[in-house]
Amino acid sequence: MSSETRRAVLKASGAAGVAALAGCISTSDGNGNGNGNGDGDGPYGIGMIDSLTGSLSAFGERNQRGIELALSRVNEKTIDGRELDITVEDDESESQGGVSAAQKLVNQDGVPFLIGAVGSGVSLAIYESVVQGTDVVQLSQNSTGLNLTDFPGLLRMSPTGRTQSTALADVIAEDGYDEVAITYVNNDYGQSLTDAFVDAWDGDVAYNNSHDQEQSSYASVMSELNSSGADAWLFITYQAEFTSMMNEAYSSGYEGQFYGADSAQGQTVLEDTPEGVMDGMKITVPSAPVEQENYKEFAAAFEEEFDTTPTAWAAYAYDCVVTAALSIQAADEFSGAALQETVREVTRPEGEQVTTFEAASDILADGGGPGDVDYQGVSGPIDFDENGDPVGYLQILEVQDHEYVDAGFIEA
Repeated sequence: MSSETRRAVLKASGAAGVAALAGCISTSDGNGNGNGNGDGDGPYGIGMIDSLTGSLSAFGERNQRGIELALSRVNEKTIDGRELDITVEDDESESQGGVSAAQKLVNQDGVPFLIGAVGSGVSLAIYESVVQGTDVVQLSQNSTGLNLTDFPGLLRMSPTGRTQSTALADVIAEDGYDEVAITYVNNDYGQSLTDAFVDAWDGDVAYNNSHDQEQSSYASVMSELNSSGADAWLFITYQAEFTSMMNEAYSSGYEGQFYGADSAQGQTVLEDTPEGVMDGMKITVPSAPVEQENYKEFAAAFEEEFDTTPTAWAAYAYDCVVTAALSIQAADEFSGAALQETVREVTRPEGEQVTTFEAASDILADGGGPGDVDYQGVSGPIDFDENGDPVGYLQILEVQDHEYVDAGFIEA
């Protein structure tokens, strides 16, 4: 299937499961109408790059549900009488796919605001190849790689992975281990989180090596971890790769105290690994402030709509849409240059705290400026810093009886 045909399928009816959600989001006719300068009474058009297929597609599915819920609320209220339209493109969980999608959205469709992407390497590739040097606003929904901090023009809704790495070092030390063996996925995400972990770790590192994605077997990786002599094993990798590793551990009879970063966790991991193999494992994951009332309301609406509980990733995607909509309403015109001036301001603590798009929109409609609004997201207070990083929360999960259970929260 050609890339143009694939995109048309995604927008019209979806390609298997999650892509159908993306087709519900876009109301563009596929020729850029509704996505350009926003003139007239038509919808304001922005773009989104998501991982609908590939190794990060589980994140894409969560994102699309959060996007759909946010978009329905924005369009129920409207942006000064006009709706918001989001054209979604699939990056196939790869940097080149992300760059191609961004070129289509930015250069063809002319979107001034781009939500994307999931993978940290994909977000950076998009920024460096397409966005940098333009006025287009890029806001990543899920990227946690540390290197994004070096690009202040690239905003992100999820917290930097440095907070995860520091938390993992603390958790492993508190569990009584002074030696650890590490395997990490061979990309920017894996390398940066591992480097940050080693910087924060006061103990010994018995093994520290990368592995490639989508290998048919990880038997050699697991054998090397087992031979390292360390009892604590840290996995900074993706769900598919980690699942294969756990199956190798089970078949080889390897035992250790396992730890993991966020991307090693997921329902499919539980479904595709033998019961008991991960019991006792601890994982740090970006989290929403689940006790806050606006998150509880979001979670209830999400469960009613999709018959499943949301994740922090869905909450980040939801807040990307609300932040984009408020930026548009607060701007003097629908252009990248104008949105650059408002996107950070509508979440600043100097404004009036509000927890919904409706409340924030009312302030702007009554003559308030972007600095008069402090949108507190369902993922928590956003307040982008000078590097484009937000405030964040982390949750510690522990595997018990082959299920993830809450083992505490950390404010990043």
